[in-house]
Amino acid sequence: MDKLPAQMTVIGISKPGGPEVLIPETRAVPVPGAGEVLIKVAAAGVNRPDVAQRSGSYPPPPGASDLPGLEVAGTVVAVGPGATKHKIGDKVMSLVAGGGYAEYCIAPDAQAMTVPDALSMTEAGATPETLMTVWHNVFERGGLKAGETLLIHGGSSGIGTMAIQLAKAFGAKVIVTVGSQDKADACLKLGADHAINYKTEDFVARTREITGKAGVNLILDMVGGDYIEKNYDAAAMDGRIVQIAFLGGPKATVNFAKLMTKRLNHTGSTLRPRSAEDKAAMVSAIEAKVMPLIRDGRVKPLMDSSFPLRDAVKAHQRMETSQHIGKIVLTI
Repeated sequence: MDKLPAQMTVIGISKPGGPEVLIPETRAVPVPGAGEVLIKVAAAGVNRPDVAQRSGSYPPPPGASDLPGLEVAGTVVAVGPGATKHKIGDKVMSLVAGGGYAEYCIAPDAQAMTVPDALSMTEAGATPETLMTVWHNVFERGGLKAGETLLIHGGSSGIGTMAIQLAKAFGAKVIVTVGSQDKADACLKLGADHAINYKTEDFVARTREITGKAGVNLILDMVGGDYIEKNYDAAAMDGRIVQIAFLGGPKATVNFAKLMTKRLNHTGSTLRPRSAEDKAAMVSAIEAKVMPLIRDGRVKPLMDSSFPLRDAVKAHQRMETSQHIGKIVLTI
């Protein structure tokens, strides 16, 4: 094993603001603590929470790195005390609480997953955050079952494109909302049964038409705002709505009587502040139930674009156009 350098290049947030506040810095290479591994990063996923953190609205949880970056893939180069799942030289991908935009990143050993041969390292860097978000919210919280209908808002996003593939793999019917024909085509190609352009069609009317007026069983929503009441209208009796973001704002005026009359269940979650034990449990479930699909090539992240680490500004600019289809990654 080569001796580790003392310093590394990272992308820091100089002050809250637009993409231009992302600045390369030099920092000490971190040392893994108990139950942790140090990963030499090959690729780091770029996600909406990174944009929120950069703009000052999503601070890292206590004890986490102040650097952006919630998922990485690379090679284990050091192992902390008590970390037994992975060893030096292993190719892994992992959710991290921060610090991904760097040449080296610490990850909890229990959260790291072996990179399957079916994924390139760039694809692996785009996998953990969406995979864990979708698995937990669609299957664990949302309880999606074979034969049910799932409505995904933001179908062409990294999360949306992963949710389409997993829902189809587990036997559900999938409807997505998107903002352009290109995005609709990409979702249909991935296996979505129907794609609704929310700019030209009323998604409530279309979902009711598609489901023979029954409504959808589960809705994965990252929009919020005025979609909250529309989701209640689009949902079936005993329908579930899982909230994972509020791109349209966290406040709305809603007729909550619909919760009662339709017996709806509206829940939500964020991944980053969850305990290490919670995340390790999600990883165990994914390794058992989803990794075989990834190894077989049936599920993989849809890639939009990749940028060198030093071009993190361009990666964030790309995300903020909302023209991307699938995942954006930084490569090192």
